[in-house]
Amino acid sequence: MKQDAKSIIESGKAILGIELGSTRIKGILIDEDNNPIAQGSHQWENQLVDGLWTYSLEAIWAGLQDCYANLREDVLQKYGIEIHHLAAIGISAMMHGYMAFNRQGDLLVPFRTWRNTNTAQAAQELSELFHFNIPLRWSISHLYQAILNGEDHVGDITYLTTLAGYIHWQLTGKKVLGIGDASGMVPIHPDTKNYDAAMVGAFDKLVAPQGYPWKLEDLLPQVLLAGEEAGTLTEAGAQKLDPSGNLKAGIPFCPPEGDAGTGMTATNAVRPRTGNVSCGTSSFSMIVLEKNLSKPYSVIDIVTTPDGSPVAMVHCNNCTSDINAWVGIFKELLELMGEKANMHCLFEKLFQVALQGDPDCGGLLSYNYISGEPVTGLAEGRPLVVRSPQDTFSLANFMRAQLYAAVGVLKIGNDILLKQEKVQVDRLTGHGGFFTTKGIGQQILAAALDTPISVMETAGEGGAWGIALLASYLVNQKGLTSLADFLDQNVFAGNTGTEIKPDPRDVEGFNQYIQHYEAGLKIEQAAVENKK
Repeated sequence: MKQDAKSIIESGKAILGIELGSTRIKGILIDEDNNPIAQGSHQWENQLVDGLWTYSLEAIWAGLQDCYANLREDVLQKYGIEIHHLAAIGISAMMHGYMAFNRQGDLLVPFRTWRNTNTAQAAQELSELFHFNIPLRWSISHLYQAILNGEDHVGDITYLTTLAGYIHWQLTGKKVLGIGDASGMVPIHPDTKNYDAAMVGAFDKLVAPQGYPWKLEDLLPQVLLAGEEAGTLTEAGAQKLDPSGNLKAGIPFCPPEGDAGTGMTATNAVRPRTGNVSCGTSSFSMIVLEKNLSKPYSVIDIVTTPDGSPVAMVHCNNCTSDINAWVGIFKELLELMGEKANMHCLFEKLFQVALQGDPDCGGLLSYNYISGEPVTGLAEGRPLVVRSPQDTFSLANFMRAQLYAAVGVLKIGNDILLKQEKVQVDRLTGHGGFFTTKGIGQQILAAALDTPISVMETAGEGGAWGIALLASYLVNQKGLTSLADFLDQNVFAGNTGTEIKPDPRDVEGFNQYIQHYEAGLKIEQAAVENKK
């Protein structure tokens, strides 16, 4: 197998996928059968600058180069060779946000990520104008909020894109974007598979009194579907990605995508009546729709699969970060007692003990709001644990409350889809760090959504594998196969993962928990207003 992988890399037939996630940049090299054969990564964190979450351009490029260098080192260690040529490359990144550039290609203001919730006025006004839910994190919300704020840079914008679109542009020279990521900039029309012309026109009319020298459509990347050519690696791009000079130009790229689209791809959830749930730093569920919803909902975003099918998305800004913080406290306790903490073991034990807790967490409530949470109307976050004197305060209930909190907001949004809109789902697949401890996250999420949850072993490969698969689709589908069929036949071959069905006691307990949780949101709001 190692020799096969070595010859594939040497002959330039390997495919590279890189995803810039919220806490990690990951690169995966796959073979002709779409199996991972090497990987690299780089850890990073966002910064709060002038009240807005961002990553600097320096951090973006240093992280991307370090990730690729780490991948090169993995290839060198495993196979004793360098990477010179590749069959294809794909770039993915956290979705939406705001990267605005002038005519010279300069970034006009620091990158504003999906995590920012300062766009409430813009999102509300645009949702009313379009009769379509526009989330706070979408690029159009950030642009209009900058206009409402009277920010000077707006008149100088000549290009607006996402993080994935920016990296792709710098590596290929092409101002394009995959339709899934593009659907988080401006709404996509389901028939044209392009930005909704009526909404674009309505926006231009709305901002016309400002006298800007641009029309919205002129600022946006060209929309591409999965399988369409999106440019090739330039000489300058090769040097940017691999300063060592080993990687050669001319490698084809698939359309750059957001992490939602790569999550759908990595879990084989691009066909109608399939869906996936990603639980990591943030969480989101994606269900591919058979038909339009009966009306817009403020907590449900309509985006698309990488090949343009409509998707109902529930996005939550917070998921596992507060769990990680608490596990860090337990690690400190162990070290205080003179014990060496094995973090993998610590997570596993704490997740396992959660299943010994009461189905309703013994009355305990946890709010994991590191940042604001639009679904529940919180502009800022204050992590809280709330209990009354008569609640059963135990480690098991405490940890169960932490796990419930991680997917509690997700439940609120999905109850609309599954209970009110009666959306049908044949398969819902989980992926992300929440599912690392086998079976536990699955059981909790199954109880939250009252729906069977599957997890695939390959789901741990994440979005970097997903964008590598989209790059593979570019060079291997030959225009004859749909993305869904390509994944079914060439990647997953009937594997639907391991399924866990909801336990009725857990479902009832979670429903009790969420009732108390929603009533207790006033406590969270008070904390936001009074704890600065």
